[in-house]
Amino acid sequence: MLNLSPVRLLTLVVAAVLLLLLLLVAVLLTDTLLNIRHNLERAPDWVWMLVLTGFGFFSLFSGWLIIRILRPSRKAAQPLPEVVDEDSVREKLAQTKASGVDTALAEQELEKLQQRRQAGIIHIALYGEISSGKSSLIKALLPHAEVNISVKGGTTQQLDEYRWSSAAGDQLVLTDMPGLNETGLQQQQLSRQEALRAHLVIYLCDGDLTRSQMDELAQLAGLKKPLILALNKTDRYSAEQLQQLKERLQQRVKELNIRELITIRSATTQQVIRITADGCEEPVERAQPALLDELKAAIQRIIDGDPQVLETLRDSAVFSLIGSQLDTALAQQREQQALDITRSYSTKAVVAAVAAITPGTDILIQGYLATQMIKELSELYQIPVRKLDVELLLKLVQQHVRTHVTLLLAVAGNALKAFPGAGTLTGGILHAIAYGFLFETLGKSIARSLHSRGELHPLQVASQFEENLGENIKTSAGYYAALAFRQLRKKD
Repeated sequence: MLNLSPVRLLTLVVAAVLLLLLLLVAVLLTDTLLNIRHNLERAPDWVWMLVLTGFGFFSLFSGWLIIRILRPSRKAAQPLPEVVDEDSVREKLAQTKASGVDTALAEQELEKLQQRRQAGIIHIALYGEISSGKSSLIKALLPHAEVNISVKGGTTQQLDEYRWSSAAGDQLVLTDMPGLNETGLQQQQLSRQEALRAHLVIYLCDGDLTRSQMDELAQLAGLKKPLILALNKTDRYSAEQLQQLKERLQQRVKELNIRELITIRSATTQQVIRITADGCEEPVERAQPALLDELKAAIQRIIDGDPQVLETLRDSAVFSLIGSQLDTALAQQREQQALDITRSYSTKAVVAAVAAITPGTDILIQGYLATQMIKELSELYQIPVRKLDVELLLKLVQQHVRTHVTLLLAVAGNALKAFPGAGTLTGGILHAIAYGFLFETLGKSIARSLHSRGELHPLQVASQFEENLGENIKTSAGYYAALAFRQLRKKD
């Protein structure tokens, strides 16, 4: 004989009743559908059409209603205006600055744009990966300029500007920039920003384009930046190889909507091996003429096309850069404010736990503080959250915490050993310390989700919470142990 508990027995009875009710509904529904079909078979055709039309509209309305109910709510706040011209970028700058965000970089960018407008000189950026021959090209165009060139590559670590007059007499500024894929991310960022500021970008390559090169060019082409793709170091290839490479690059140019594809040779020297009289080999450098006629002609065609268009496209790219800088500054400010909010509620959780000294099996009994922290973080990111999502998130977090409670209390106990007299304290102080880094981990996980997804996603936050639970746990435990010990001393 089965020995069932009262709860399981009640569950079995409820399940049996529900199954019987489901069977009854199925029988009644089948009988009803058969009657409807029987009546429709004897009805005129127009009745069939009317019923089908009504059923179709009902289905569409039901689907639309379900989607509206289940669809997550969007941001309630009005977004900052899209950056499309100078008026909108200044409006966005003013609004961002009014919110307390540091806008110094964006203001400097606008000032630099004004200076270049007043100067009225065409700026050309030499862009490309490390050792693609940018500095050699400067040296070939301006033989008397002091340009640092090295066969090791990566010698350009800053933005170097050189004035150059074209054959038609146009005054130009050539900017030699650090190569992409350098070790320093700051230098790469300098290059990308200067490419946006320039009227024209000459992108140098010495072979077929890699995926990263395609991505860089696609970003510039997306801003309608005038581009010249220059295949350099052509003396490395045979005539047949060069033709095949040009055909592949021509396809890339078509895909990316690049203005020009040209071939150049910027190096004015060539390293060869000389056989000495005694049969030994030694490397020597031999002078060779640079081949730049295609490049000069392509530059002149673009300059002569429509100077006003060049100005407009340059300005548009700079406005895009400023908009990105403002977005980054706003994100950094929000990240810092989110950390401040998280640390504030973590501190409140520790203080409240010390005041109560009532440890329980559920480490997140302070649901009110957790709920308020979630609401305040959502207000910071201007993203409304539903009560159901908050409740679901707290339940999911509690499940994760229960599996790690032993570890959390052990870490809290170790942190507490650093304080004299702490060994005689009750277990409540351990829970207070655990509250601190639990709230800190939860707050960071919520902020990351709101920033990256634009909504509160309980499953994603709970998963990230468990992954990050051990992140800097010892450092956090030490901080909250000191806080809890001070609060306990005050209470005593």
